[in-house]
Amino acid sequence: MMFDFKFADIGEGIHEGVLLKWFVKEGDIIKEGDSLFLVETDKVNAEIPSPVGGKINKLFAEVGDTIHVGNTVVIIDDGSGDNKVESKQEPLSEDEKGAGVVGEIEVSSEVIESSDEGKEEEKEARSKALATPVARKLAKDLGIDINLVKGTGAAGRVMKEDIHGFKEDKGLEKSKEVKKTNIFAQSGENTLLRPEIKREEIKVYGEVERVPISRIRKTISENMVLSKSIIPHTSVMDDIDVTELVKLRTEQKEMAKGKGISLTYMPFIMRALSIVLKEFPVFNSSFDDIKDEIIYKRYYNIGIATDTPDGLVVPVLKEVDNKGVLEIARELEGIVERARNKTISLEELYGGTFTITNFGALGSSYGVPVIKYPEVAILGIGKIDKKPVVLNDEIVIKSMMPISLSIDHRIIDGGDAGRFLLRLKELLSNPMLLLLS
Repeated sequence: MMFDFKFADIGEGIHEGVLLKWFVKEGDIIKEGDSLFLVETDKVNAEIPSPVGGKINKLFAEVGDTIHVGNTVVIIDDGSGDNKVESKQEPLSEDEKGAGVVGEIEVSSEVIESSDEGKEEEKEARSKALATPVARKLAKDLGIDINLVKGTGAAGRVMKEDIHGFKEDKGLEKSKEVKKTNIFAQSGENTLLRPEIKREEIKVYGEVERVPISRIRKTISENMVLSKSIIPHTSVMDDIDVTELVKLRTEQKEMAKGKGISLTYMPFIMRALSIVLKEFPVFNSSFDDIKDEIIYKRYYNIGIATDTPDGLVVPVLKEVDNKGVLEIARELEGIVERARNKTISLEELYGGTFTITNFGALGSSYGVPVIKYPEVAILGIGKIDKKPVVLNDEIVIKSMMPISLSIDHRIIDGGDAGRFLLRLKELLSNPMLLLLS
């Protein structure tokens, strides 16, 4: 049996990658689970294993090629002795059996001429999408008519990644829609219309060097444009007296080091955020502007904007509300390190509900962070400095931490932001509250 190995969806939002290295060549004998090739996506480098053992029959891509989800990358002869090509796919439901040959095709050199006969029947048959019950349920849950989705699976079968891609495309179409009318739709609905941006070729007046941007930089660029195009940002800034937090961290740093943990201020901030997000749930939500609904998330996954040699990456620490400060510190150190050396898993990059960016790590005090779409808020942390402050009509020296909170002004008002920061300040000014909450 000839096994048709296609580049599968290795994570949410990953639709293509660049083939960096082959671990096999034509004629090699491999075992199930052996690595076939190394692929670079916009987030990570991943070794792709073989789902079957056998002999490498043919390679369909070269190092440096861009491969897309659904592309055949390699044919593997599993030694069964026939000339059929099999693609490993999800099983069909009983209703779909007989709708077409899925998973196997005969290899033949004959060319069959096309015919008009039966085209109407074929068109009618195509009106109902070929898909598994899992895919149909996913489409139903997302409010998508599955018959409108173009399938990339065998015989045009709709796969789960096709549905996710269809939803993403529709969301982008909505965000980019331009109507040459008043700022609000004539129907009276509060639909914000964005002006069309006319791009012109950049003029230069001297010697220049053109350098193509990296895949990760392109992704960052697209994400920033998406966020600023859709979300009307506004920001609130303040300073927090973290003198007691600095004292607590200094006292416990050696204890944590003895357990192999590098204790920074970030675990305390994340722990405090998990408490505040539960008290102010709109900050842990997303706004579905297609259905005009707020999606309140009952899970608390905090992303950390991380500066890496290749650009900004946002690893996500899951279920922060169920973790203590030391546990957060241990997991945070590992996930940030994996993000920087590109060994992080895709699962660790998705599912965030709120993001923190620490521009204080680079010596900056204030900044205006950009919200990570489709989240609705982001917290910026500045450098902690000792500053003179007035306390009980006296000037005293305190450790002050600047903070910046950017919010989605469609669903969050300035008053909400103020109350959110007030509660965060209370917890970080008196860190013992973190142990009692």
